[in-house]
Amino acid sequence: MSEKKTIALAGVGNCGMYFCEELSLDNRYDVVVLTRQKNKSFNNPKVNTQVTDYSEDSVLSILNATGSSALISLVRCPEEQYISLHQGFLNACIRSIKCKRFIPSEWAGNIEDFPDLPGEYGKTRAPFRTILQQSHGIEWTLFCHGWFMEYFIPEDKSYMTHLPGEFPIDLKSWSYCVRGTGEEPQTWTCGRDVAKAVAELLAAPQWEPVTYIAGERGTFNKAAKQMEEFYGRPFSRTYRSINDIKESLKQHRDDGDSLQLGLAEAEEWTVSGATACPEDKTRRQLVKYFSKIKFSTLEELLIQAEAVDKI
Repeated sequence: MSEKKTIALAGVGNCGMYFCEELSLDNRYDVVVLTRQKNKSFNNPKVNTQVTDYSEDSVLSILNATGSSALISLVRCPEEQYISLHQGFLNACIRSIKCKRFIPSEWAGNIEDFPDLPGEYGKTRAPFRTILQQSHGIEWTLFCHGWFMEYFIPEDKSYMTHLPGEFPIDLKSWSYCVRGTGEEPQTWTCGRDVAKAVAELLAAPQWEPVTYIAGERGTFNKAAKQMEEFYGRPFSRTYRSINDIKESLKQHRDDGDSLQLGLAEAEEWTVSGATACPEDKTRRQLVKYFSKIKFSTLEELLIQAEAVDKI
């Protein structure tokens, strides 16, 4: 049996909990969590928690002390912190003894055809991708999956925190905001399936610069109809045309990182097609990396959410 690999996770919260659970259950890996919270506890004896200020030297010390072979960032941070923080992560991996694989915090959609969407990514992820491309002595990939499918189920049923207004379907108000036509292509993937896919990728001998998965491909109109039939009740509907969205972007473009600007950028991302991972490449990589995984469909997730307390 091959030696276990130690995987370091930075910024564990929401979807990161799925990574902790799935990687710790996988006999191929040991898990180290980097966290700023001194009292952070996962109630999981297989997870080694290490407190850090996320500075380059602090992260480097932990990577070396734990013998980590890969660092995965799940950090969500203000725009102005993203590049410097991830530059530190990258440098720590390059300087480390064994940690020569790095997955930065991307977790988006079709970033190759739409590199600057959503707008926040154009100001943070896009410049950092250039830094990655110019780096040496490190293997990296940008991992993308579309939307998290957990946004279709009640918030208390998963680890995912819902962001009001960002996702077109709001379960609390039982409403659906039709953005654009509602027929724009989308992909969505369960957070647990994302973690399982990353576990498989960590075992692969080589990575590609961008990696895609998609649990299901569809449209919001189709998903809304499916949920209405499943629950036996219609959504109330509001409508946001592409012109409405463009006007909001124009109105709030100088508002910095305001909530209104963030919501407008999420709307733009939704109607552009950028949320849908490219079909041909996703299918090819499914065969190459993820053939062992049975990805959940929306219908399966809805049924499961009805049957259990937490997915």
